Amino acid sequence: MEDEDEPPPDLLAECDSDETILAVQTALEERFAVIPIESDEYACSLLQQHKPDLVFNIAERLFGPNRESQIPSLCEYLHLPYTGSDPLTLGICLDKSRAKEILSYYQIPTPAFRTLENALEISDNMPLPAIVKPLYEGSSKGIKDNCLVRTRDELSARVTELCKTYDQPVIVEAFLPGREFTVGALGNPPHIEILPVVEIDHSRLPAGAAPIYSYEAKWIWDTRENPLKIFQCPALIDRDLRLKIETLIQRVYRVLRLRDWARIDLRLDDLGEPQVIEVNPLPGILPNPDDNSCLPKAARAAGYSYNQLIQRVVDEAAARYGIG
Repeated sequence: MEDEDEPPPDLLAECDSDETILAVQTALEERFAVIPIESDEYACSLLQQHKPDLVFNIAERLFGPNRESQIPSLCEYLHLPYTGSDPLTLGICLDKSRAKEILSYYQIPTPAFRTLENALEISDNMPLPAIVKPLYEGSSKGIKDNCLVRTRDELSARVTELCKTYDQPVIVEAFLPGREFTVGALGNPPHIEILPVVEIDHSRLPAGAAPIYSYEAKWIWDTRENPLKIFQCPALIDRDLRLKIETLIQRVYRVLRLRDWARIDLRLDDLGEPQVIEVNPLPGILPNPDDNSCLPKAARAAGYSYNQLIQRVVDEAAARYGIG
């Protein structure tokens, strides 16, 4: 009998590998003295002991809807400057519904959605087809190929499965049929640098796969030995669409008060208009060019090396704090 308390199989998907941690440390050590600190129960005392001039934050943590806010909150408690967005923005963006509520208030286009605690809350007027996702996860955790649902039975099955597996509500989002993009940005208002747009080409997925960037597409079908050639960067888009996307990114950055760096995911609706599907204020940064990591890929297309990307984030944070 399966242990009901067994964690989901993709529990650690958001955690940075030793390779990534070493690459970030190496990039920082080109210019700074670096003290590695694990984001565990000893983090607070170590931060208090060392009092770093600046904390380079990549801590995802493991549990709870506010897990990405924990280390930045400690930094604020200890009056330590740190890179990236503040605890409130990190928490809002990890809760997909809260982020979309704010975007909707500011009339930034995002797909219609509902949050559900269980399948009993499914109503007759819920939009189909739809994407079903765990509410508080990233890195495509829980977004399997079968999370694109087209019938009420499929919807009910996915809602039940995800609520049980991840012990959290789900968000059910109207499926947009158009092209999918992800866009990295660096800096702080009024100076936000939008990196070259990355397209996620669904035609490159295995035959019969749902046209979504699923967990399988990110972590199973795509390997270093046999990479899934799913990304086009810069995306092959016309000037009008590029300007629409860049304008949207600028608005999202300001409305959600993103800082230093972020990656924002979009899809086109049935009229070809871009809509925001997710906001990532703590983006993935796999260092190896053979790995499909979108922010480093976009940064390389803009002329940044990996080390320059990491150092640029430090410079942006230092400028915000007035650190010379």
